[in-house]
Amino acid sequence: CRALMDEVEYDVTKARQKTTKVGSFRINPDGTQERRKTPLAHSEVFLTDLLDQVCERMNHYQLEEDSVTREKKFKRFAPRKGDRMYKEFKKFHFYSDAYRPLKFACEAIIEEHEDEIFSLIAQEAHDLADKLCSEKADLCGTSANLAELL
Repeated sequence: CRALMDEVEYDVTKARQKTTKVGSFRINPDGTQERRKTPLAHSEVFLTDLLDQVCERMNHYQLEEDSVTREKKFKRFAPRKGDRMYKEFKKFHFYSDAYRPLKFACEAIIEEHEDEIFSLIAQEAHDLADKLCSEKADLCGTSANLAELL
């Protein structure tokens, strides 16, 4: 859940700087169209595309265990597009199905909590991972563990 929301928050933050035209393509009798600019991050098309594609990026995460607490969590190891190392990283090909359970968990979370995700983005909430995973969906509370999510 946290990996999913980290990816969503990253893309939404980038999209908040951009706008898109929305409205009707219908032409009024006076020859005008009702079109307005809106932040791209609030566009239904953008959000739908984002949620359709975000789980593909779960192969950028790996399961790590904290050496002290023995707590296991997924952590991003791949650089993001625009990072200095990104071009070098893209030269390597990773052939592993190890991320598939994380991808399936991501898809299940989106399917079950899509409305809550849209709502948090519309509210321009910060710390989306905490808001969805701990508060709204209770996926990262004390009762949830990795086996339940996968």
